[in-house]
This record gives sequence, C-alpha cells and structure tokens, in this order.
Amino acid sequence: MEPLVLRIHEPRELLALVPHLLGFQPRDSAVAVSLRGARGRVGLVARVDLPDLADVLHGPQVARALATHLDRDGARRAVLVLYTAGGAGGAGGAGGAGDGVDAAVAHVAEAFDVPFGGVEVVVVDRTTYRCLSCDDGCCPPGGRPLSDLESTRAGAEMVLAGSVVAHDRQALGHVATAPGDVRRAVGRVRRRRTEARTRATADGPGALARWRLETLAAWRALVTDDAPQPRRASRAALLGRVEAGLHDRRVRDAVLVAALPGSGSLPERVLARGGADEDAELRTAVGRLVDPAEGLPPGDEVAAVRRALQDVVAHGRRGAQAPATTLLATLAWWEGDGARAAVLLGRALQDDPAYRLAHLLRTALDAGLAPGWARAGA
Repeated sequence: MEPLVLRIHEPRELLALVPHLLGFQPRDSAVAVSLRGARGRVGLVARVDLPDLADVLHGPQVARALATHLDRDGARRAVLVLYTAGGAGGAGGAGGAGDGVDAAVAHVAEAFDVPFGGVEVVVVDRTTYRCLSCDDGCCPPGGRPLSDLESTRAGAEMVLAGSVVAHDRQALGHVATAPGDVRRAVGRVRRRRTEARTRATADGPGALARWRLETLAAWRALVTDDAPQPRRASRAALLGRVEAGLHDRRVRDAVLVAALPGSGSLPERVLARGGADEDAELRTAVGRLVDPAEGLPPGDEVAAVRRALQDVVAHGRRGAQAPATTLLATLAWWEGDGARAAVLLGRALQDDPAYRLAHLLRTALDAGLAPGWARAGA
C-alpha cells in the first residue's frame, strides 16, 4: 500500500489512522505523529501516558524526548493527539485541566517550538474530537463527534490491508496458553533436552555443537511445518526441543539470524564451528537489522517465524519464556510495531528481569531507534 499522505487540517483522517499505527485503541495517552516532507507523509508514531506528559516535574522532559524522536525521524511537521477520559470543556472545548490536557499542551508547545515551529494538537475525549487551533473553523465549539471517524479513507485502507486494532495496549502481546495435556508433553521433551545439554557441555565442544545443531534443525522443522493438523507428538517434540534450545544464547542468536533475508546456511555454519570469530559473524548479521545501508524489511516468511515463536510461548513453561518473547519483540520492532514490541519486552523482563537482549532492545525502543530499512526510507 502506498504511504498515506495527510494534511494537517484534516484531523479525522489522522485520528482514524492512529489506532492502526499503534495496533491498539489508545486511552489516557499522548500520541506524537511525525509528518515527513512537504506532503506530510506519516513517519514515526510515539505514545506516552498522558499523566506522564502532564506531570509538573517530569512532563517537560517527556515532551523534549518526544520532540527529539520526531526530529531524528526527519519530521518536518508534528501532530499531537491527546486521548482523555474527560468530557467537553477545558482546553479548547475537549478535555480539561483535570485530565492534564492543559499542562500537556503547555509542555509540548515549548518543546516542539524550536524543531518544528510549534505543534498541531488534537484532543479526543469519550465522544468528541477537536483541533485546538481551529483558526479556519474546521471544528465547531463543542468539537466533532467520533462517529465521523467511521467513514474515512485512512481507516478503510487499513482495514482492507488486514489491519486489526486491539481493544487495549496489553492485548497486543497476548498469546493464549495451550491445553494442559499438550504442554505437559512439551515439558517432558524440554526437560530431557535440557539434561542433554548439561551432558553435552561436560562432553566437550563437539558434543555441545551437535546439540545446538539438533536444536536448530528442530526450529527449522517447526517453522516450515505447514500441515493443517500436524501430529501432536511430533509437534510437541519440536516445541520441547526449541524451548530448551532458546535458553542457549548461541542457539537463540542463530534462530534470529535464520529469520533474516539471505541468511542461508549461516546459522548452521556458525553453530558447527563455534568460537569468537563465529560469534562476531552472528553479531554482524544481527547488526544489519539496524543498519540503514544494509537493512531489509521483513518478508512474508516472518509470519511463520512469528507463529512458531508464539507456539513455543503458548506450550512452554510459564514464567520462563524470556528468550522466545524477546525474539517475538524483536520481530515486532523489525516490522515497525514498536507498541507490540514494548508490551512483549515488558513480559520478557517479568520472566527474567536480567535478560540482556530484552534490555538492549528496550534501550533501542526508548531511544526511538527504528529498524534500518525504515530509517533508510526516512
């Protein structure tokens, strides 16, 4: 689908688009939208909690961080959408001081003045929306009804493209738990494979390399198994092997590299040889995700990778899914879905607060770092 070009004085198109860009319906939120180039092509979309932006002490810093992210994204103009539970009244006729709207607007106005010459603010409450600078009379004094958003070009295009909006932010990363009997079968395989790794480690580098290669073979079989109703025992065996394997850092990195375009047999070659040079080769391949010169967007095959990882989480031991959940977050970030990535990272860090890859990706998200392919098109 061609990039959607929006004009600042058409807030209904932007408001219809924002939930699709975030993946969920925002509530009590401040959403900053980057508009690139003279035609206003939509770029980065960044969301923060409205109370954080309105906070007397920390709000100005949050506003400056938003401005920095949009500036780095190449924004020529910026729009701020404030979602509040309040009703009509207060600042500009929608939302009010009790919802933090006035304070949030003041903080953003100061932070966005230098890079963008100001910011267009749209306030959305329970029933209406209103642009706060309606000099051309685009909004009546009481705002416009939200029902106006039901028939927009932006919303229609996103629905036709298959976009689905979750009812709230936490629903973005939801993975349903598999039935108990299947999970127990997977757990038995996981325990055997974990014990096998301990023995392989004691037996030396060659045995450990074989264990890792067996795990990667199970992963590739899991991803390519597209039978509508695969045999339960076979599927459980694959899931148990992969779940155990993802707790090995080298296997986890090899699984990530296997999802990258053009990786070929690199994951197998690296796991077979082992050593510092091979680790560096893996890091170089992963580094291409953030390199604008070499980064490629995810292809159609990423859907099978996502399904396989979700299967691992659904069938795996509860509270021990940091590796698979972090890889799911990495895929979401690679696809440009920062909101889902953030939710998944939060769940990964609940399972393992010290999980290093999750912290590295969290740092990238906090800094507003987009995947390389997205920054190349900025």
